[in-house]
Amino acid sequence: MNSLTTKINYKFKNQKLLDRALCHSSFDRKHSNERLEFLGDAVLELCSSERLFLAYPEMDEGELTRKRASMVCEDALSFFARYANIGEYLKIGRSEEVTGGRDKPSMLADAVEAIIGAAYLDGGLEAAQCVVSSVLEYIEKNAVFHADAKSELQMFVQRNGKNNLRYEVFKQEGPPHNTTFYVRVILDEGISAEGVGKSKKQAEQQSAAKLLEILTNEGAATQESKH
Repeated sequence: MNSLTTKINYKFKNQKLLDRALCHSSFDRKHSNERLEFLGDAVLELCSSERLFLAYPEMDEGELTRKRASMVCEDALSFFARYANIGEYLKIGRSEEVTGGRDKPSMLADAVEAIIGAAYLDGGLEAAQCVVSSVLEYIEKNAVFHADAKSELQMFVQRNGKNNLRYEVFKQEGPPHNTTFYVRVILDEGISAEGVGKSKKQAEQQSAAKLLEILTNEGAATQESKH
């Protein structure tokens, strides 16, 4: 648990709050982390909004909203949770255990929000901000996420006069209850990107996010060469 404390940059005064934040309803419905998750979701929205407001004075409301959505989406929060090994500490029921619950993006993201809620109760807004800052700094430095990369990619493609966009599953690994999907997205002229996920949807979103990054970087390079 010391490793988790280090990675969230906060040591709980009341350890029971952290224990509650790591308790899934499949283990103990009466004492699950669902209420803490509810609180943490609201605290995360406030802290991330303030962080972005101060960090990006040039962004308008719409841009800030999209940026926040990409940073606090399920994929982003579960990405941090894997880095912090939160799945290892979760208390889950047998049914979830045998179906790979410790690595489910939704369960991991919910646990991160519950930990934020628990930190808020343990040490107020300042404590919660410590945790949120640790989460968002890791996400910002190590990954690019889009709340709905497939939709963003589709709009990008249409704006730039392209239209032939397709997704294909090129590999599957693991048993039926814990399958890993590998998806490739291909654009008109053969530009492609690959994604991996525990569902086809997740893998498609990841491949779309990667292709968006490639196309955005290409566009920036083209603009740079014109000047």
